[in-house]
Amino acid sequence: MERTCVLVKPDALQRNLLGEIIRRFEQKGLKIVGLKMLRLSDLKLDEHYAHHRDKPFFAGLKQFMRSAPIIAMVLEGLDAVDAIRTIVGPTKGRSAPGGTIRGDLAMSTQANLVHASDSATAAGQEIRRFFDADEIFSYEKMDAAWVYGDEERA
Repeated sequence: MERTCVLVKPDALQRNLLGEIIRRFEQKGLKIVGLKMLRLSDLKLDEHYAHHRDKPFFAGLKQFMRSAPIIAMVLEGLDAVDAIRTIVGPTKGRSAPGGTIRGDLAMSTQANLVHASDSATAAGQEIRRFFDADEIFSYEKMDAAWVYGDEERA
């Protein structure tokens, strides 16, 4: 099973959408193996958004991400990175397709409710960035036989 990282951004908490966002991942059949609330430091934001450092919106992005706590999650499932990016939808909320988190609930590019790892490599880096090893859990879910076929669970 693949693991990936999702950050529920400050706008989602301010708009009372945390439960709705988690519900969508759970309904898909993804397993939550790590979950915590935290405030992001400048250092952590500089590291996480290093690829945006030279862009004009970088300072505003950091200010936005420090405006309230975030929820960091590690989710697990077959092809979890791709499955979650499908559920989340494209970055720009106002043009994201209906049925996605951003398409149904967001209008902005910055205030787009969630960050989702864009590759397995990025997921590994982001999980290590936001979680200690003892904050991630392995356990059996009773619904696995109903989410995946026999050959997928092997």
